[in-house]
Amino acid sequence: MKNTVTVIANARIFDGEKVIDSRHVIIKGDTIIAVGGEIPADATIIDAKGATLLPGLIDAHVHTSIGGLRDALQFGVTTELEMNGDFTERGRTIQLKNVDNVSDVRSAGTAITAPGGHPDELLPDGDEIPDFVLRELEKLSKEDREAMLAAYAHDHEEIPQVTSVEEAIKHVHTQVENGADYIKIMIEEGTVMGAPGLPVLSDEILKAAVEEAHKLDKIVIAHVLTAHSSQTAINLGVNGLGHLFIDRPESTPELVKSIADSGAFVTPCLVLNASILGNPATELANDPRVYSKLSPDWLDILNSSFNTFPQGNLENSFKNVMDLHRAGVDVLVGTDVSPVPVPNLGGLAHGASVHHEMQLLVQAGFTPIEALQSATSKPARRFALHDRGRIAAGARADLILVNGDPTTRISDTLSIEAVWLKGMKQLH
Repeated sequence: MKNTVTVIANARIFDGEKVIDSRHVIIKGDTIIAVGGEIPADATIIDAKGATLLPGLIDAHVHTSIGGLRDALQFGVTTELEMNGDFTERGRTIQLKNVDNVSDVRSAGTAITAPGGHPDELLPDGDEIPDFVLRELEKLSKEDREAMLAAYAHDHEEIPQVTSVEEAIKHVHTQVENGADYIKIMIEEGTVMGAPGLPVLSDEILKAAVEEAHKLDKIVIAHVLTAHSSQTAINLGVNGLGHLFIDRPESTPELVKSIADSGAFVTPCLVLNASILGNPATELANDPRVYSKLSPDWLDILNSSFNTFPQGNLENSFKNVMDLHRAGVDVLVGTDVSPVPVPNLGGLAHGASVHHEMQLLVQAGFTPIEALQSATSKPARRFALHDRGRIAAGARADLILVNGDPTTRISDTLSIEAVWLKGMKQLH
């Protein structure tokens, strides 16, 4: 495999930033060795006439599982960035040993939140494994099932309660020792989640966590869903906002300037905002390019919604994301999909929702090329994943070949012809 040379020829190539003149990419082993140039005599040639070659897509906000990583890969999402969960380096070693056909994953480990704070309001009570998890376990091979149970046990060990500056600092160190790739904090008082009055840690405690993470060279992402919590997070010095504020107060221009001046990125998860406002992803679920790849359970989830803030207005989210984009803020594609199909967390599915998110960004006013940048080179740059997100010599051969031209019609990203992960063509 290491010496096998493959050429994807005659393709339109979007390199992560722009459409380039070269029409072929040369892969050796798990790496792109050339873009354009002379084709080696012994190469296996794949004719991609009429198709577009893209870097593997990156979902910059998920909560995942082995099944989630498998579904993501089917949709050309070759990297998932977990924002609260168990796929730190330690978790990857436990769960993904001998597991193939899954997208690559990075993780924040366990997020910093108040006792009883978000996401407790979304989770079932008690220590027993919920029915929806048990149903997923039944579908897995013995090895995958054991890995998922081990992860679940680890995930539900006594989660350290953060109630003080000292505990926040210790929590950051624990996550980093487990191999967390970045740190996540929660600033969620619950109004838009249908649970007003959720406990939130004090600014002093959260600031200590942010500063400690920075000392350890980790970026910090904040869960925020309102303009007020977004401003709080920026004041604390976070590197990114894991959501887009769903309201649009008169102070929005000041907030947008504050985010832009700070250099923070925003992962809007418009698919989540749409779901919170009561919009199911029915059109996506009814697309044969989607329903042919997802289980009935996930299709049911797509056909439902959170619906916890139906009085809101999606147009506000579109205006907010465009204000940020025009102000020069890096906007990343993320979905906030759950690890397994959970009945009350509707409208989202691994892999498929990345394509939906790009469609919503274009609906908001992004060009298709800008939406593609937000799913490739931008998240790679902001999360220091320097080996991916681009089609360039030396990059990982994480690639997606689609029929049509998503640089002019974004929905063509779903017309997937082939996916490569580290140079290995995935079954399609």
